Amino acid sequence: MTEREPSRTDPRPPRGGPDHRTAVIVALVLALVCGAIAAGYLWSFGARTERARAAQLHRVTATTTGAAGEASPLTRSGAANRAVAPARWEYPDGVRRSGTVEVPAGTPRGRTVTVTVDDSGTAVRQAGSSSDIMLISLAGGIATAGAVAATGAGALVLMRRRTDGRTFAALEREWEQVEPVWSGRLRRESGPEGGPGTDDV
Repeated sequence: MTEREPSRTDPRPPRGGPDHRTAVIVALVLALVCGAIAAGYLWSFGARTERARAAQLHRVTATTTGAAGEASPLTRSGAANRAVAPARWEYPDGVRRSGTVEVPAGTPRGRTVTVTVDDSGTAVRQAGSSSDIMLISLAGGIATAGAVAATGAGALVLMRRRTDGRTFAALEREWEQVEPVWSGRLRRESGPEGGPGTDDV
């Protein structure tokens, strides 16, 4: 009579672990939300700052005292074909000022131009446009989203490593229990009637 072969049970990984795909989606959504909030805050802050700054700026008429040089690349958007030239103006009334102002490239000496000055009469750049504020807001939002995404990715990697470590440890413990039965080693070692095992047929 043939002895019945013991059932072979494969070790199963423990259930209830975190769904990493869902965690990745949640991290990406969180990064996008944080980026949108940061962009909105920067837009609001930038708009308020520029409005407050614009209230302290004044447009006055100046006269160039020298010819403008060649067009040079400037940091502000929409400043193509612009150069700088020395000029003089009066602000406040009766107070003569002079300095270097931004003018169209090729402006000759003695040309009347309009410049922006602050309350003290010092020439300054114009208030930022809506496109400038939008670019800064978008850049800040993208940077924030990237930082949140990187932080979330790092947290997920650490969580995955910890979960994998626990899973492998559980599989090892379960394998130690089922391996003697699964491989037949326990039957060979026990032998008939509990005696020494044998590999002879």
